[in-house]
Amino acid sequence: QLQLVESGGGLVQPGGSLRLSCAASGFTLDHYAIVWFRQFPGLEREGVSCISSKGGSTNYADSVKGRFTISRDNAKSTVYLQMNSLKPEDTDVYYCAATFRSRNVICDSSYYFPQFPASEYDYWGQGTQVTVSS
Repeated sequence: QLQLVESGGGLVQPGGSLRLSCAASGFTLDHYAIVWFRQFPGLEREGVSCISSKGGSTNYADSVKGRFTISRDNAKSTVYLQMNSLKPEDTDVYYCAATFRSRNVICDSSYYFPQFPASEYDYWGQGTQVTVSS
């Protein structure tokens, strides 16, 4: 079965850290750029971070720059999102999505990756809840 599975979410206090994982099964992850999204129920989905298929390019939303770091280990078919200095407004369901490497350009810093159409993603995960609260 071809799928992405997120893990690592949970409850953390403000200022704390979490590391999310996005694991691929049934397909070769290093053929795909990966984007992390987040969405609060009833609100619009927000693009958080992007990493190209080999990890050479990364991109971040302004709201998380300097606090979040995206990385990947293609040998483990996994992409990570290290989240530090978490704030209550980071509370959301976090999703990862994969788009084929021919679209790697969306992870260049010159590209506004949140505008990339949802229809262009090949695989989506089910999401993991992150709650930042004291």
